[in-house]
Amino acid sequence: MRRRLIIVFILLFSFTVCAQAAPCYGTKMPEKKKFFCGLQTHVIFKRYLEGEYGKLRSTQHFLLLSYGISNWLSLDLKGGAGNMKQHPAGRDEVDYPSSFNGGYGFRLKPYDKENLKMVFGFQHISVHPKAIRLGATKHGAVLDDWQVSFLASRYFKKINPYLGAKFSRVDYIHWIEEDRKRVMSDLTKCFGLVSGADFMLGEGFWVNLEGQFFDAAAAALSINLKF
Repeated sequence: MRRRLIIVFILLFSFTVCAQAAPCYGTKMPEKKKFFCGLQTHVIFKRYLEGEYGKLRSTQHFLLLSYGISNWLSLDLKGGAGNMKQHPAGRDEVDYPSSFNGGYGFRLKPYDKENLKMVFGFQHISVHPKAIRLGATKHGAVLDDWQVSFLASRYFKKINPYLGAKFSRVDYIHWIEEDRKRVMSDLTKCFGLVSGADFMLGEGFWVNLEGQFFDAAAAALSINLKF
């Protein structure tokens, strides 16, 4: 039975990565006064914006740090660099080169019993790519990615698969010279599905893979260490 469950989760995860907004981190949380650290790459392959603003995509790289405030509550922080590409409807894509990005969030574990865990999370990422010039006009941009999620996982010896749902919103903040406008993501695509797994490589060392779809096409990969 356990082997069948593992196979089902792996197949589901493989499908979502191929089909697939801030990563949910999964259900593995640090114990009280303990830390997790890691390196993560997060890719938004496609996220639709409202109206004629089309869609955007982004690649982000982070250093991760999570701290266990208690055994059921953790604080998640991240910082790094990321880019953004925005494709208005009927026009050429605008490419903003990589610069600073960061994020924060928390996870709350309301249930943990007999290898079954449930985790509620809130995450926010803000990407600040470099400004560019299109002709003589200066363009700047910020990507704000917000989400809440609820995940459930079944823990095995070497793999911890999880599945869940999330509500998310991505804001594209755009400057043309000094004129600022905030554009929201398509409000008909706010609910998504999350599928992922932690693969244990050793004591306190693991890889997390995660895919998200319906609200966005996105995936994340991280290498993590407990200390």
